[in-house]
Amino acid sequence: MNVCNMFGLKFFSGSISGVVQQIAGWISRKEHAYICVTGAHGVVESRRNPLVFRAHAEAALVVPDGMPLVWISRWLGFPKTQRIYGPDLFIASCDEAQKKRWRIYLYGTTQETLTALTMHLHLRFPRLIICGAYAPPFRQLTPEEDKHITERIRTAKPHVVFVGLSTPKQEMWMHAHIHMAHANVYIGVGAAFDFVAGTRRQAPRWVQRSGFEWLFRLLQEPRRLWYRYTVQNIYFLYLAAKEVLAAKS
Repeated sequence: MNVCNMFGLKFFSGSISGVVQQIAGWISRKEHAYICVTGAHGVVESRRNPLVFRAHAEAALVVPDGMPLVWISRWLGFPKTQRIYGPDLFIASCDEAQKKRWRIYLYGTTQETLTALTMHLHLRFPRLIICGAYAPPFRQLTPEEDKHITERIRTAKPHVVFVGLSTPKQEMWMHAHIHMAHANVYIGVGAAFDFVAGTRRQAPRWVQRSGFEWLFRLLQEPRRLWYRYTVQNIYFLYLAAKEVLAAKS
């Protein structure tokens, strides 16, 4: 498995099919692993918070969900690096889950979105086994609530848990629960639930490839995303410049 060292983390260099192969291997060997699907926002959060950095560093895979990370990786000598876009990885994993009869669990977003998402997945993948879905409250869980939710997931016996809590919540949750809920694989897919369910508008493919998806999303949700895509993007550019200059020296 090819990995590119960037920002103190080991990013997977390859394609979505390569990630799905890794997932299949973990499940067949009955291992436990989690995947961080990380863009510029995740890099900035991991630099600002040691706990978020640890959650990324101890992941089985960190994959680049953002064209700037892909471009930097290629510049560093990894030409096969591709963007591992959260919604695409989600769909590809569900397709493989249907073929191999993996049980999947959906954790995150809102109940309204989960209902629409479940309907969409059943139409697209009629044989997909969705063994459970849960929309946690938008606040920190009490220990009792966390124990209850963990037990729900454990009882459902999923092979794969898709976690849609946004960064860095999903990375922290996966890191804390990797050995608690007994699933084989946890994948943090961010806003993929909303995009696939159709409850949030997705950027056109040409915008995604251009590296300006952040601007599209900012225009869609300015009040929620303005800080991430203005202040944090500037800080990411600073970190990226340091990364490139360090590699040159």
